[in-house]
Amino acid sequence: MSLNETQKIVDDWIKKYGVKYFSELTNMAVLMEEVGEVARIMARRYGEQSEKESDKQKDLGDELADVLFVLTCIANQTGINLQEAFEKNMQKKTNRDFDRHLNNEKLK
Repeated sequence: MSLNETQKIVDDWIKKYGVKYFSELTNMAVLMEEVGEVARIMARRYGEQSEKESDKQKDLGDELADVLFVLTCIANQTGINLQEAFEKNMQKKTNRDFDRHLNNEKLK
C-alpha cells in the first residue's frame, strides 16, 4: 500500500466512523500520547527498564500503527501529501548522507 492509499483509507475511515477530524492541536496531543506508548514498550522491552506484567501483552506493531494513523490524520487535515513529502525527504537524506554513515567508524 502506498502512502497515498494510506491517506485515502484514513480519510474514508474518518468520514465513515470518526464523524470528523479532531483539531490539529488535539491530534498533535494524541500523536504524542501514541508515541509515548511506543516509548514505554521500547524502554521496557529493549531498554534497561523492567517490563511490568501488564506491559508484556502490549503489541508494538499495533502501537506503531496508532502512530501512523494519527500522523496520517495530521497530514490529511493540513494538506500534506505524505507520499511526496517522504520521497522528497528520502532524496534529501540520500544527497546529504550518501557516504556519511559508510565512513562512520562507530558503525563498523
